[in-house]
Amino acid sequence: MKKFLSMLLALAITLSLAACGPKSPANSSDGGESGGKAAKKVIKVSTKFVDDEQTAISLKKVVEAINQRSNGSLELQLFTNGVLPIGKDGMEQVVQGSDWILVDGINFLGDYVPDYNAVTGPFLYQTFDEYLAMTQTELVQNLNKQAEEQGIKVLSVDWLFGFRSMMTKKPIKTPDDMKGLNIRVPTSQLYTYTIEAMGGNPVAMPYPDTYAAIQQGVIDGVEGSIMTYYGTKQYENVKEYSLTNHLLGVSAVTISTKVWDSLTDEQRTIITEEFEKGKEDNLAETIRLEKEYEQLLKAEGVNFHEVDADAFLKAAAPVYTRFDKWTPGIYEQLVKELEIIKANLK
Repeated sequence: MKKFLSMLLALAITLSLAACGPKSPANSSDGGESGGKAAKKVIKVSTKFVDDEQTAISLKKVVEAINQRSNGSLELQLFTNGVLPIGKDGMEQVVQGSDWILVDGINFLGDYVPDYNAVTGPFLYQTFDEYLAMTQTELVQNLNKQAEEQGIKVLSVDWLFGFRSMMTKKPIKTPDDMKGLNIRVPTSQLYTYTIEAMGGNPVAMPYPDTYAAIQQGVIDGVEGSIMTYYGTKQYENVKEYSLTNHLLGVSAVTISTKVWDSLTDEQRTIITEEFEKGKEDNLAETIRLEKEYEQLLKAEGVNFHEVDADAFLKAAAPVYTRFDKWTPGIYEQLVKELEIIKANLK
């Protein structure tokens, strides 16, 4: 009996050592390389954009490229259409250190670094190039550093999706035409103040809720880019698109500094490079599709309207005086930077 028990004990020890020994290349989590690697990092990517919108299409390419290049060390999971928290709630996930990348409006960065809202203020830019040049200035780079102090690593502030205009049930040509209209806005003071200054009644709600809200008469319209107009099929609800171009539609890409610091240099490089490529893809396709979507929208019965730009510019001027948390003189700094940018772009 003792001999039998000794044999069982020896067998158990042998099996235990075998289980703790080196893994074969076929089963090893490190692909057969010596030294091993950290466990796969799973990061959720949350955005408001629906699958048919160009930003979501470009993000899908980014996620696929990162997952492929990382050889299994990263797994980014894309969630579109606001399925996971977006906006304020999404940014809170970033700040709290969740394994999370948020792709949403820069205004949500403005909740933590208020001057971001000034950089994307109403009627500030006339072209994409002007804004893209602004993101490279020392002024904006300093804002990115301030965001890091709040636990937010800014990967990009230039995922453009077009200038935002009014999608409503009636044409808009002057601020007087906005009176009495309930217009959906993101949960953002900048958007709220801008629509108020333009004459409308801002109603904050998640964008995915707007389609039903228009049908139910809760709101009279939304403001957004031509890309959003077509991509979310709002043309089924409202047929008047008034080209106020009041704000530039642009998303920031953010991740927690805690998560960022936990990644390897190689992982950070892959993420940075692929989001940069995605930005360029999104921009090129946005420029191309704006003209195409205009024709498609017209075919759906949408009417395009020019507006009294000077009247709206004058009406929106007070917006820049309503933010106590903005750095004093920030608007004047932006105007000065824009003068230099415009001169260089000529």
